Amino acid sequence: MISPNSLADLVEKEGKSILNQLTVKPASRPKRVLYMGKSLKRVIRSKGFVFLIYFFVRFYSRFLRIKVENEEQWLKYVENGGSVLLAVFHQQFFSLIRYFKNYERFEPVIMISRSSDGDIIAPVARHTGWKVARGSSSRGGKEAMYEMIAALSRNSVGANLVDGPKGPIGKVKPGTIRIAQKSGSVIVPCFVIAESAWYVNSWDRFMIPKPFSKVEIIFGDMIKADLIKTDNDFEKRRVFLEKEMAPFLYESPSKRL
Repeated sequence: MISPNSLADLVEKEGKSILNQLTVKPASRPKRVLYMGKSLKRVIRSKGFVFLIYFFVRFYSRFLRIKVENEEQWLKYVENGGSVLLAVFHQQFFSLIRYFKNYERFEPVIMISRSSDGDIIAPVARHTGWKVARGSSSRGGKEAMYEMIAALSRNSVGANLVDGPKGPIGKVKPGTIRIAQKSGSVIVPCFVIAESAWYVNSWDRFMIPKPFSKVEIIFGDMIKADLIKTDNDFEKRRVFLEKEMAPFLYESPSKRL
């Protein structure tokens, strides 16, 4: 004969067994989807895919009517032993990829984020003859900044996407000022004006000039950063650069991709 205690233990045991069978486990992502995602990332980061992008950009850029303004001033400064940091909007760098290969002789360096976009852009920059420091304000920024400072101290030309990697659009990050200050470089704003262009519906309103359109690459006057002594001086220089560049930042709502 079963005792009351034994009966209670049996009921409890069987009850737990039934509950375990009825418990709904959270759905896991299909292995096939995960595999396809990883495969796609490998393809995008492959040397062949990167070279295809680089080839496309260079080929596409041949159909742009590029005109350059105010380049002689800072080039002469570099040739006389100076160091220059080009400040560029994230929106406008597509139009500069082909032309910036002209600076390969200076062993230039550019700061590019560790984002997925950066994984594509960085190898393209290397194909263009630029060295790459990987990092941004959101990840790896300190290491990349020190790398930029060291490179600019040895070499003569660098570039930074002032509002990257995620904006806000047109907001100059402190890194540009800090790199110029610590390396003894002057900042030269660089702008792109396209006669006709498409604008991607992204945070930076990424600009792609239309084939055969006139594209102006304009360099601003040199801005010194080595005289910065206080935090107030630093912020004034950052705001000054932001205001200098702001008029050249634009989008066309009627011509978005």
